[in-house]
Amino acid sequence: MAVCSEKEDFLEEFGQDYGYPNAPRNIDQIRATEFKRLDGVVHLDHAGATLYSESQMEAILKQLNSTVYGNPHSQSSCSLSSSDCVQKARQQVLDFFNASPSEYSCIFTSGATAALKLVGETFPWCNQSSFMYTMENHNSVLGIREYALRKGAAAFAIDVEDTDSNVNSQSHQSAFKISHNPVQRRSEAGMLKEGSAGNIYNLFAFPSECNFSGKKFNLDLVNIVKEDSESILDSSLSQRGHWLVLIDAAKGCATDPPDLTKYKADFLVISFYKMFGYPTGLGALIVKNEAAKLLRKAYFGGGTVAAAIADIDFFKRRAGVEEFFEDGTVSFLSIASIHHGFRVLNTLTMSSVSRHTASLATYVRKTLLALRHKNGEHVCTIYGVNTPEILPGKVGPIVSFNLKRPDGTWYGYREVENLASLAGIQLRTGCFCNPGACAKYLGLSHADLLSNIEAGHVCWDDQDILNGKPTGAVRISFGYMSTFEDARRFIDFIERSFISFPSNGCALRARSVPPLIKGTEKTTPLYFLKFITVYPIKSCTGFGADHWPLTSTGLLHDREWLLRSASGEILTQKKIPEMCNIKTLIDLKLGILFVESPRCKEKLQIKLKPNMSIGMRDEIDIHAQRHEVQSYGNEVNSWFSDAVGQSCTLLRNSCAVSYACSKGNSNTGICKDVDAKLNFVNEAQLLLVSEESVADLNNRLRSSTQKGSYGERTEVSTMRFRPNLVISGGEPYAEDGWKSLVIGGEYFTSFGGCNRCQLINIYLQGDKVQRSNEPLATLAAYRRVKGKILFGILLRYEKSVDKDSDAWVHVGEQIFPNVYSH
Repeated sequence: MAVCSEKEDFLEEFGQDYGYPNAPRNIDQIRATEFKRLDGVVHLDHAGATLYSESQMEAILKQLNSTVYGNPHSQSSCSLSSSDCVQKARQQVLDFFNASPSEYSCIFTSGATAALKLVGETFPWCNQSSFMYTMENHNSVLGIREYALRKGAAAFAIDVEDTDSNVNSQSHQSAFKISHNPVQRRSEAGMLKEGSAGNIYNLFAFPSECNFSGKKFNLDLVNIVKEDSESILDSSLSQRGHWLVLIDAAKGCATDPPDLTKYKADFLVISFYKMFGYPTGLGALIVKNEAAKLLRKAYFGGGTVAAAIADIDFFKRRAGVEEFFEDGTVSFLSIASIHHGFRVLNTLTMSSVSRHTASLATYVRKTLLALRHKNGEHVCTIYGVNTPEILPGKVGPIVSFNLKRPDGTWYGYREVENLASLAGIQLRTGCFCNPGACAKYLGLSHADLLSNIEAGHVCWDDQDILNGKPTGAVRISFGYMSTFEDARRFIDFIERSFISFPSNGCALRARSVPPLIKGTEKTTPLYFLKFITVYPIKSCTGFGADHWPLTSTGLLHDREWLLRSASGEILTQKKIPEMCNIKTLIDLKLGILFVESPRCKEKLQIKLKPNMSIGMRDEIDIHAQRHEVQSYGNEVNSWFSDAVGQSCTLLRNSCAVSYACSKGNSNTGICKDVDAKLNFVNEAQLLLVSEESVADLNNRLRSSTQKGSYGERTEVSTMRFRPNLVISGGEPYAEDGWKSLVIGGEYFTSFGGCNRCQLINIYLQGDKVQRSNEPLATLAAYRRVKGKILFGILLRYEKSVDKDSDAWVHVGEQIFPNVYSH
């Protein structure tokens, strides 16, 4: 009932704009018939790639299955069909942007980036030219700067802010507030000879909509820069040559395509999969015919010249703009499919798409800005918008933000992304390839950026907070098929995961377990070792043992081997889930590691005693450790290649040396063991899990009535967590408070909780590998601290009480927590 009431309130405010009330089908009908695959999934990354509809793909397949298309660089009937289809597609693109074919041409490219690259590499730069661009620009636009600087041109960024003044006022300076950043030049650049003002050309590039903040740029900038540049630029720049303007509409064209009749840009760049989902790998450069004549294209490929002579310096270019700039055969089958995408948008109308998506984005912005923690502190900081009240046409259907804890510290965007994925919500995090907007809105100075780079931060890594500041943001974006239910489910996720959560960030129980006192017969509660499991090959199935020897690396032979792909990547179940089908067993008496797989007829036998004459020695880096490794011959490697379905090699650890330290975070109760000798483990020598803790988790799984994306939640076994040691006794999560323990006279140190990942959601059902959102989704609801989802504790083996005897652990031995060695 609450959701119904919220939707009623939403429709009362946005009912005229939401849901296509005047279209043949409303939004609920569209979702029910065209996007059945979204059942259980909330897709909120339409700025990255929107979705294709079912009828769109059916129409494409019907067309391709009923028509024979040939290479358009021929004169056969099939080729002429392709040429005709391509020409109609060009006209449809021009019509979409109100561009007259007498004034503009449509050049198909492999994407928006290729279109931008084409402008950059063919633009008539000279040492008197300037490349001006807004701070809020995609990296693909910033890349044009390299062409300009290498030819000796100047390059500089500007910040553009609209004012409340009328753009038609006598002074354009009153309509825009423009801030200039320092001019960049390269003294070593090969400068072209200076020319007169008549043949000096400058380029200004800006997006119609920022893909970071959603800010829509005032397209009057096109006409101002081209016709009245002195009103907004320094005199030294405005009086030097002619200004051409490029609009990057890759994001903006999906909801608000620029009208080239009103805003006569020289270049417009678009991407089709951002508009209607399919095809990918296809974009276009819409170029003014007069501007195309200025471009200096050197290379020519198949189909771009009218004639060429092989053994002398002669070629004649084709007269058509498109023909000359489209090297090789265009992707004519993909081009044939865009008609069906345009049909979808034209049926809805772009004004309706714009209003529909804007209503959802506005609703989410208002809701996020209103969220408060129990102490009254704001939960959300939204970038690009300072108030809930947004003027129409100022912001696109993007909401970029970061979340704060009650104490004012930031939640990392990677934590938000991981939890969203578990909740079936697909969004985007980072800087979205827009470094200028990222630095601007996050308040990152040049010193901050350089410090982050020196700390090793690069795009797409997990370093989301450095020096107390976010390095990126969370972004959601809406498409024409997005619904109120998508927006509401996202809001519910934020409220459930980042507000209702306890203020300390975790519900972990840190118990103070009384230390063992000499002379006492027993302690209460009692703990016993229930299972021992050894995993000889990293990410493969382990085997149980009643007793097993301990060494300086933990359990003997545990994670002593791993598989490496032909490209050098370490193989794990995260990417190769079938590795859980590979079973292992070690017979210490025979000195043999047995390995079997359902994909291999023969069981593999590997001698434990190293054979120095077989294989080679190498060094690899993994998890801040440098390992000296031994490789194996073709027979062993071929067996494992068959087992995992790709070429790989088996490597054995010979020696490991720690060369980098991962500092523990006292606030999270976890840290990485960087002092011990390690095999191919992620964090520490051993992992301990409690049966009582697993039982509590299963109770939570059973009691929950919510279904995950893959069906009913089911119980999990202790083996799902790949523990080395399973204990019984005591209360759930008592192990969280252990600093050390003794098992059968052997001392171990605890390094706190084990940070869990998607690996525990992979399991075998019969011989088939299955994926689920559980148990990680449930654990995230009550075992999360500072972005980590903790379950089980990490251990390091210290020493034996009896130094003269061999060190072993045995099933059934009693465990004494918080007993310290002397």
